[in-house]
Amino acid sequence: MNSEVAPILKIEALQSGYHTPKGTVKVSGVIDLELYPGELVAVVGPNGVGKSTLLRTIAGVQPALSGSILLNGKFLESYPPKDLAENLSIVLTERIPAGNLTASELIALGRQPYTNWIGSLSSEDKEMIDQVLEKLDLKGLRDRSCYEMSDGQLQRVMIGRALAQDTPLIVLDEPTSHLDIYHKAYIFKLLRTIAHDTSKTVLFSSHEIDLAIQLCDKVLVLQEDHSDFGEPCNLIEKGSFMSLFPSDLIRFDKATGTYKIEK
Repeated sequence: MNSEVAPILKIEALQSGYHTPKGTVKVSGVIDLELYPGELVAVVGPNGVGKSTLLRTIAGVQPALSGSILLNGKFLESYPPKDLAENLSIVLTERIPAGNLTASELIALGRQPYTNWIGSLSSEDKEMIDQVLEKLDLKGLRDRSCYEMSDGQLQRVMIGRALAQDTPLIVLDEPTSHLDIYHKAYIFKLLRTIAHDTSKTVLFSSHEIDLAIQLCDKVLVLQEDHSDFGEPCNLIEKGSFMSLFPSDLIRFDKATGTYKIEK
């Protein structure tokens, strides 16, 4: 990455976790990374390693236990809510109560940081919504209620809401959960296109490690006691994927960059 380009997101010595009545629970290892404009970055790791907790911490939904998060050169905690909404959009695994909202109405919620006090959409807002519907091939769903959509269609609309928010950083937690292999690949390629065509930084968690290796610019590999971050090819050479899971059932094939089942 060109040293003259400033990182969108800079994380230093970050420890994420949460507090319980029995004490503080730390998840994963200490994390250091920098993300730049136009990058598609996946967070991968076994179940329970803290992928969702990390993304919620990065998005300001929960506080970090230690370390620092800088978004566009400013400490995350220094952002007023409106300013944060103009710099970071997030799609979590929890389904929002979309109900009878149509695709265009749900996408329009992404314009909320920019509307006036009564929430009126300007001509610029409406143009942005139209552009998102076009870019994500959602024009045919414009007036369809969310409860009538398939999981894949609704996921595209949720991504559309984040895209309409027009932030330099988009954070998504498990955007391909509950989708078949075709639609998982479709969402991966869609996120890659968004990052590369709009110079936005897209950070997301996933269990689809094989797809992440093929399509992402960088990958953060989380394990209980440490993390590795870098380009997929470098992580393969480093052996970062080989120790993620017990080798009695699956093993990582460095030659193909995929996991193989031990028969």
